[in-house]
Amino acid sequence: MMQFKPKVKALNPILTQKIQNILHVNSLTTVCEAAACPNRAECYARNSATFMILGDTCTRACTFCNVKTGQGNIVDADEPERLAKAIKELGLEYVVITSVDRDDLKDYGAGHFAACVEAIKEKNSTIKVELLTPDFKYNTKALQTIIQSGADKLAHNQETVRRLSKSVRPQSDYERSLHVLRYYAQNFSLHVKSSLMLGLGETKEELLQTMQELLDVGVSELTLGQYLQPTQAHHKVEKYYSSEFFDEMKAEALGMGFRAVASGILVRSSYFAENLGEENE
Repeated sequence: MMQFKPKVKALNPILTQKIQNILHVNSLTTVCEAAACPNRAECYARNSATFMILGDTCTRACTFCNVKTGQGNIVDADEPERLAKAIKELGLEYVVITSVDRDDLKDYGAGHFAACVEAIKEKNSTIKVELLTPDFKYNTKALQTIIQSGADKLAHNQETVRRLSKSVRPQSDYERSLHVLRYYAQNFSLHVKSSLMLGLGETKEELLQTMQELLDVGVSELTLGQYLQPTQAHHKVEKYYSSEFFDEMKAEALGMGFRAVASGILVRSSYFAENLGEENE
């Protein structure tokens, strides 16, 4: 198979250093760095970043993910305030907050998510906050905490099709993710988003079926992107799709009834998150 080499923009060293300095001073982690996201340069140029709370160590071990796995860190009660401070210093108007899985915590980290939203909104109530959450093992109390947090959009990634889910996310569950998304959609008055990676071995028919299942549980926004293997130890890429295929899938998704779709080789779940669906507002 021919090796795929995406056109990734070079990092601007001055801008990158500025952002990294602010993150370092405030002891914060971004998924941009932890997951080696190929869009770091473009997002940094837009003064944008996706923040990863609750430490840099995940209690799960998904085969596609570059975030390290192990025992979760002690929850830092000061993190919400430092996060809010950094967002103010960066001058952001729209932020995405995600986290590692914290199956070791009683509420799976939901309360910490809510504390972050509260701290951010206290400094600037006009900032839009999108939460990209774990499944919280479908603990409805945790899900209610997220719903009532004051977030402006909720997201949870389905990641892949049903047949591949167990091998890609061995400690997660395809149906459980659908339940989480349905719970969000039924109890949250704003938009719910999910994301799928392509190239893990799925068929087009399976992809379309998963898209339909996401739509059926109430997901209104969808992102589709090419899976890129972080290291040789991770799940291998089974197929590289063309940009034309991503355009085709976007048209299919919109035709199904999704209100907003981002689909492209380097699209990730929080890629240009502030613009997704704005043409429909």
